[in-house]
Amino acid sequence: MLKNTHKLLIGTGFAALSFASSAFAETTLNALFMAQAAYSEDDVRAMTEAFTKANPDIKVNLEFVPYEGLHDKTVLAQGSGGGYDVVLFDVIWPAEYASNNVLVDISDRITDDMKKGILPGAWTTVQYSGKSYGMPWILDTKYMFYNKDILEKAGIKAPPRTWDELAEQAKIIKDKGLLSTPIAWSWSQAEAAICDYTTLVSAYGGDFLKDGKPDFQTGGGLDALNYMVASYNSGLTNPNSKEFLEEDVRKVFQNGEAAFALNWTYMYNMANDPKESKVAGKVGIVPAPGVTGKSEVSAVNGSMGLGVTTTSKHPEEAWKYIVHMTSQPVQNEYAKLSLPIWASSYEDPAVTKGQEELIAAAKLGLAAMYPRPTTPKYQELSTALQQAIQEALLGQSSAEDALKTAAENSGL
Repeated sequence: MLKNTHKLLIGTGFAALSFASSAFAETTLNALFMAQAAYSEDDVRAMTEAFTKANPDIKVNLEFVPYEGLHDKTVLAQGSGGGYDVVLFDVIWPAEYASNNVLVDISDRITDDMKKGILPGAWTTVQYSGKSYGMPWILDTKYMFYNKDILEKAGIKAPPRTWDELAEQAKIIKDKGLLSTPIAWSWSQAEAAICDYTTLVSAYGGDFLKDGKPDFQTGGGLDALNYMVASYNSGLTNPNSKEFLEEDVRKVFQNGEAAFALNWTYMYNMANDPKESKVAGKVGIVPAPGVTGKSEVSAVNGSMGLGVTTTSKHPEEAWKYIVHMTSQPVQNEYAKLSLPIWASSYEDPAVTKGQEELIAAAKLGLAAMYPRPTTPKYQELSTALQQAIQEALLGQSSAEDALKTAAENSGL
């Protein structure tokens, strides 16, 4: 679980830090990335190697940590007055990072080509209060994955279009003895559960906040948690889902132990890799379902950006590295685990070939991405909601009471 460390005192003396060029012959950049999902470590190393070959006077030290440690590592390094020049950050952190002067405002560095070429929705990943604190890099949402073989054996002709249909199809699969628990989710007490919950909130037309105050405890927010509890209690959901993160879901699905799974883009090509997956060639993908009368599809904004820290001693080189990592040629070359931020990439056969189903799902899913709440107190809010989801799933509290408590403990 992510800890709340954003209250650490962060020096404001770096606010006026300029992008002046370094005088050193060789510059070393320290960059912090994520060790799971989206681009693989091998991909990031290869992208970086191409950059250092083209810029032999710049060396880049790469550090990879699990998503759950990314926020704290960034903030702790900032509090100690150094550490990283470039950091990967989640869409939920710009409000906090901007308020605490963690990232450099790079609004004046964004070129017209970037403004015109990058998908409008991608920019929301790095913005707060009208300013940009980095470049969007990972464009992502959660999709509904399904095992084509199992659906065919069950006589199901098309994947679910609504969340109620998901339950109906899972019951058919269970009743026919094909799988005892056909659905896998990542509902561990971590940000992963908030992403699944947000997907459902978007389907039910709920709101996280209204006039800056919690509003998830009623309407669509309550409907979403009630659906999760019903799915968990129905026996159709893998009971270990309450401890699963996304990687656990991937492993269960590619072992053939789930007919349905909600997960990020990266699972599509990994689960289709015959070297590590038992279901290669049988992986179906569609946007996450909707709710009759309320939505056609549902989606959470799970995008991430790359930013320059205010404590970086080499901001010019750091920005140069970010421009390389987010450039269209680099993104197109590595479009198998994360889709590009550039609009025209989706018409490029080099990007779409062999993953036409994914691209078709992405065109609908990415357009429907629903944001988790934008607030400097996001960490408190998320922690309170994670606890509420666990309590409701475990039957320690009703969904309604759990969400009321979360609203009171959200810090808002």
